Amino acid sequence: MERARYMRLQRGSAWCGYIMFVGFLTAYSIGGILSPMDPTMDAEGVAAFLADHRTGILACVAIIVLTVPLEYPYVIVTSLQMRRIEGGWGLLSVTQALTGVVAPVGFFFPLAILAAAAYRPEAHSPEVLLAMTDMFNLMYVGNACIFVLQVWAIGYAALIDRREKKVFPRWYGWLSIVLGVVLAPGAFVFLTKTGPFAWNGLFTYMLPSAAYFIWKIATPGLLLRAIKHEEAETADQPADRMPVPVVSA
Repeated sequence: MERARYMRLQRGSAWCGYIMFVGFLTAYSIGGILSPMDPTMDAEGVAAFLADHRTGILACVAIIVLTVPLEYPYVIVTSLQMRRIEGGWGLLSVTQALTGVVAPVGFFFPLAILAAAAYRPEAHSPEVLLAMTDMFNLMYVGNACIFVLQVWAIGYAALIDRREKKVFPRWYGWLSIVLGVVLAPGAFVFLTKTGPFAWNGLFTYMLPSAAYFIWKIATPGLLLRAIKHEEAETADQPADRMPVPVVSA
């Protein structure tokens, strides 16, 4: 592949991050699930919520189903840039890629359960709808801790980069490490219905959401900057083939 085309593909993949962010924010706002349901809500309250938000929830899931495949090129371009730090495919870039490809599954399957509950709420008892929304919230918030390794791999790569023009700045490395730390308490949503570790709590939802919001805005922009630097570094390489990673001391 020609170097110019390869760089265009990388830039397009980085822009996928912004498209996903806007798509997800729009979808959650339409669906009325930008803030999670109260874990103490009773079956009748859940049934009423699903009936009132049926159209929005189904539209939300449709938007996300259309948007979430963009996660794949976005994850791969992140690993391609990490590859420059490692001088080729290594433990960090491969770990990020493998954990990142799980992300669409982590979004889609919980939302599919919520969509099934909202699809025809009148056909199910309130108790069944309560169980389905419990499955959605427990999976959606609890599964977030799976991605700790992904963001830590990115963060550690940023911190060990010794090149003059770093692929990612050090502050972004620390931001990724912090995001991993605040994602970890998601495992505790299975143990409580109230307090800071419930699925709508401070440590399992509010802090992770704030950190993820900042990280998700920063990452595509930093990827675009890194791609620009890679293009400059490899300008003297043959134009008719993909560039070889440049490693600097």
